[in-house]
Amino acid sequence: MRLGHPRKRVLPDLAAIWVDWVLMRFLSVLAAAGVLFGCSALPGEGPAAINISSQDVENNAQAGDYTVVVVDPANIDTIKSYRPLAFANQFHGVGSGGSSTLLGVGDTLNVTIWEASPDGLFSSGGGGSSNIPSVVDESGYIFVPYAGRIRAAGLSIEGLRQSVQQKLVGKAVEPQVLISLRDKLSSTAVVVGDVAKPGVYPLPLRNTRLLDLVAQAGGARDATYETVVTLKRGNRSGTTRLEDLIDYPENNVLIAPNDNILLSHRPRTFSAFGALKANQLVPFKTKTVTMAEALATVGGLRDDRADANGVFLFRFEDAALVRKLKPLVADKLTGTQSVPVVYKLSLRDPRGFFMSQKFEMRDKDILFVSNHPTAELGKFLQIIAPLISNYSVVSNITD
Repeated sequence: MRLGHPRKRVLPDLAAIWVDWVLMRFLSVLAAAGVLFGCSALPGEGPAAINISSQDVENNAQAGDYTVVVVDPANIDTIKSYRPLAFANQFHGVGSGGSSTLLGVGDTLNVTIWEASPDGLFSSGGGGSSNIPSVVDESGYIFVPYAGRIRAAGLSIEGLRQSVQQKLVGKAVEPQVLISLRDKLSSTAVVVGDVAKPGVYPLPLRNTRLLDLVAQAGGARDATYETVVTLKRGNRSGTTRLEDLIDYPENNVLIAPNDNILLSHRPRTFSAFGALKANQLVPFKTKTVTMAEALATVGGLRDDRADANGVFLFRFEDAALVRKLKPLVADKLTGTQSVPVVYKLSLRDPRGFFMSQKFEMRDKDILFVSNHPTAELGKFLQIIAPLISNYSVVSNITD
C-alpha cells in the first residue's frame, strides 16, 4: 500500500505542471503583445487620445483627412468669435440681387391723366382727371384709351409716363400723366415650408432682403434656432439657421427675382459616444449649449475608464476658420468650403473646464471621450479571466 501511494500522485503532478507551463506561455505571449502594441488589438469604442495628434495634419494631405485643433487659451476666443458667412459667400456674384426697376409682364399699374379743360376726354365729374388701371400683358404692352397700345415692358415708370403723355398730345387738352406701380408681379419670389403664410410674393422696386420676405410670409412657425432657411437661386443653393440671419447681418442677402425660399423645422442635436455615462443622441433644449453643458447632460465622464485628456469634438468647420486656427495648412485648403475638424480638449488641466464653458456646440456635433489606457488593461484581464478560472478548476481537481 505504501509503494502504491507515490504512483497515484505521478499523473496529477504531471498534469498540474503541464497546465502551469501552458498558461504561463500563453500569458507571456499576451503580455508581450500588450507591451508591443499597447493593447491596440483589444476592442474599443473609438480612438484613444494617443491615436489623434496634430501631426496627422502635416503628414496627411489627401482629400478627406481631418484637421486636429487642440483647444487652448490661445485659440478659444477665435473659435467662439468666428462669424460663419458660408451662406452669404454661396451667393456672392450669383444673380443681381434685388428687384429690377424696369417694368415687366404681369405688372399692375395705375395710369392717372389730367386735362386743362373740364370738357376733355378724361375729365369726369368736373374733376378734370381720370384713373385707369392697367396690366402689362403677355406681349409687354398696356392699353390706354385714345392712346392705343403702348410698349411698357423694359421701360422704367418715368419712361412709360413720357410715352403715354406723348401719345395723348393732340387728343387730350394739355394732358398730364402720372403712373404708379401697384404690384410688380414680373419680379416675384416663392416662400414655402414652415411659415405662417406661404405663397408667391412680389418684389418691390426697393431692395428686398431675405428677412424682409420671411417677415412678409408671417415668420417661422417654430423657434428661430430650430428653423433653417434654404435659398435656391438658379443652380446655386445655400442653407443656414434663421437666427444666423439676425446674428450675422451679412447672411441676410438681397432677394433676386425667381428665388425660392424654404423654411424647415429642424431641431438641433449632438451625439455622445465613448467613456461617458450615457451614449445617446441629445437634442438642444436652449438656443446655445456649451461643451460643459453637453457633458453634464449625458452624465459626465465615467470615473472607471474615461481619459480626461481625451475629450474630442468632431465637426465640419468652415475653411476660413481653419486657416486662422492652422495657418500652416492654409495652402492645402485652397478651394475647400468645409474641413473635417477634430477639436481636442483636456480636462486634466483646470483651464479646460473654463474653455469648455466658452466652446459652443453646433448641430450634428459628435462628442467623444476616449478610454484611459488602464481601461484597456481591464478588458485584457476580462479576456484572460476564464483561463485563470479554468486553471483554478484543474488545480483543484489535481489536488
